[in-house]
Amino acid sequence: MSPIRRFALVLSLSVPVFPQGRDIGRSMTITQQGIVATSQTLASQAGAQILARGGSAVDAAIAANAVLAVMEPMMNGPGGDLLVLYYDAATGKLTGLNATGAAPRLLTPDYLAKQNIKTMPARGIHTTTVPGAVDGWFKIHQRFGKLPWKDLFNSAIAYADQGFPVTEGAHEYWVTNVNSLKANPESTRVFLPNGKAPEVGEIFRNPDLARTFRILAEQGPSAFYKGELAGAILKTSKAQSGTMTSEDLAGQSAEWVDAITTTYRGWRVAELPPNTQGVAALEMLNIMETMPAAPISPYKAEELHRRIESMKLAYADLRFDGDPRFTDVPVRGLLSKDYAKKRAALIDPKKANCNAAPGVPLFGDTTYLTTVDKDGNIVSWIQSLFSEFGSGITVDGAGFILHNRGASFTLEPKHPNVLAGGKRPFHTLIPGFMEKGDQHIGFGIMGGSNQAMAHAQFVSNIVDYGMNVQEAMDSARFRKANATGCDVLIESRVPEAERRALSERSHKVTATKPFNAPQMGRGQAILYNSTTRTKYGASDPRADGSAVPEPIQ
Repeated sequence: MSPIRRFALVLSLSVPVFPQGRDIGRSMTITQQGIVATSQTLASQAGAQILARGGSAVDAAIAANAVLAVMEPMMNGPGGDLLVLYYDAATGKLTGLNATGAAPRLLTPDYLAKQNIKTMPARGIHTTTVPGAVDGWFKIHQRFGKLPWKDLFNSAIAYADQGFPVTEGAHEYWVTNVNSLKANPESTRVFLPNGKAPEVGEIFRNPDLARTFRILAEQGPSAFYKGELAGAILKTSKAQSGTMTSEDLAGQSAEWVDAITTTYRGWRVAELPPNTQGVAALEMLNIMETMPAAPISPYKAEELHRRIESMKLAYADLRFDGDPRFTDVPVRGLLSKDYAKKRAALIDPKKANCNAAPGVPLFGDTTYLTTVDKDGNIVSWIQSLFSEFGSGITVDGAGFILHNRGASFTLEPKHPNVLAGGKRPFHTLIPGFMEKGDQHIGFGIMGGSNQAMAHAQFVSNIVDYGMNVQEAMDSARFRKANATGCDVLIESRVPEAERRALSERSHKVTATKPFNAPQMGRGQAILYNSTTRTKYGASDPRADGSAVPEPIQ
């Protein structure tokens, strides 16, 4: 029996059976209670405490997300967007929530042209679309929450008021963004105490954010979109010559959506539809499925070549992605298995394609966390400011950064993702989910454009190589910045001989540090076995976090 078929047999069993011994740095967290997995251990702990009080997976996710807004202010917060996949263990139903915001109605290419802006800015007020996270938190809590809304922010308020020691990973991001923060006086005041990034272990406090969360806890999202916090956002925008209006904020409404899915060697894999890049992750898997995986190891050059070349073709097809309310995105065509075969036929097994072009389908930095409650309900949850510290602009007196998701727009007139007032930009954010039989996995890996290719690598690690969720998350990854060119970054844990074999296939390989969070992203995963009701949690060693089990009361 081949190694691939042997691993497939292992994964078909009702109870996960993993290879004997362990050659990875972390064990999985295993429990029959709930689990919260985030990139900050204190945030995971806060979510686990909510589970222990009888909270749902959604309650725990909101509590953990709020703590992450305090501890990773460069990644997420009330000023960003949110995307969620929710798995209901009782019914098996998967529900999607798109809580991304639209561009202000007055922000158009013509408006920017009058400001002598000819390309979409990377930062600043004109990259800020309406933040959707708070609206998303509230809507999903109304549907799937158990504990009172106001009780979910206590830990975040306490950490913001009393402070917390800055972790190594957070410091790494903080210190590299000092100059962008100094461009905004309020960002300097809030996030650069004594004019510099806080050191590892230094206590950082954000009393303004504590006050913001108190307002949200007591008044709900109306304060953010119509009340006191809305006023602060609009005042800040106006001071920066922004175009956002009270009508823009009040009009925000998260959208319930159906997941898009494909199958990969018998597993169902789900992502969220456009305006996200989820379609690229699924198309990449479809292309990969047309070729056998290399035996034994994902680090073999032929396997890396298969993944890299599939990724290029799938990412080239993101040319068609955008807000489906404004453009016809050919999702069905892009996810067709026949289309995948046509795209796969372009792959030369011996040579890299340095100029991958879009096909012809038929028309028709960031914080990720995942939670599972004792009943097996899973939340796959991603929330982001986009770039580190987003737009660089902090809302006066509120303690949080406005995101710069609008930087993803283009000013190219006929592009599906061209800027328009009231339009949502293309989103790199994608929460992932996969299942087969009684195995159900919520997963996600952060890192901008890296996310879709990282998702496909994670899925392949589990399906093709029989890895458990922690090993699949630990495994060395590659990153390709875009579809064109033959450059590729690969973590140096991939053996030098395999990297050399890739170079012989015309890849221009750059080896990075062994665990490269800024470029390869940071992920979390939870597996729920619905037969044994056991949960398995994984947290990426590239981050500062952990998968924390719900304590028994």
